[in-house]
Amino acid sequence: MTLSLDNLSKTLNEILGDKIKTLDSALGELTLTVSAFDYFGVCQTLSSEPSLAFEQLIDLCAVDYSTYKEGAQSSFSDLPRFAVVTHLLSIVHNFRLRVRVFAESSDLPRVSTVSTIWSSANWYEREAFDLYGVIFEGHEDLRRILTDYGFIGHPFRKDFPLSGHVEMRYDAEQKRVIYQPVTIEPREITPRIIREDNYGGLH
Repeated sequence: MTLSLDNLSKTLNEILGDKIKTLDSALGELTLTVSAFDYFGVCQTLSSEPSLAFEQLIDLCAVDYSTYKEGAQSSFSDLPRFAVVTHLLSIVHNFRLRVRVFAESSDLPRVSTVSTIWSSANWYEREAFDLYGVIFEGHEDLRRILTDYGFIGHPFRKDFPLSGHVEMRYDAEQKRVIYQPVTIEPREITPRIIREDNYGGLH
């Protein structure tokens, strides 16, 4: 661990204490995992505490762990299905931090919005809602942002069919775009690629 990461790790442990579920260092980056209950409060502290001062949220996404490392022994196998991951930047201290929170329910994943702390989270959270179905409690305008308003399901979930549920086409008789069940027959056009465990030096 570099000196700056070591300093950040120590500061996080001092300030957050038992609110830290895990704090992992890998590939020159720190990943802080917190519970859904503590998520909003921790993010407030990360933003407002002068010794941390994470002024910018530079990315936010959802992750579906349902088939992560399928068939292999994995530390993720017992974790909930959906997580939200944020990437934060402290310009003052030149720190970067990844924060991960798992939604407690896989059927209706919910976590608090952080758009009231970092306004840049607004559209990222809408994207995560649209593509993964994660509900961000307290978000002032949580609606689809990439798919159509009538879209069914959440297309980045691992169990979403590759062909989707519906398709749209222009109907010349009705002179408008209509939706209908998918008529494309499913077929596999790209074979699954299996690599050795240490392919490219990655683990």
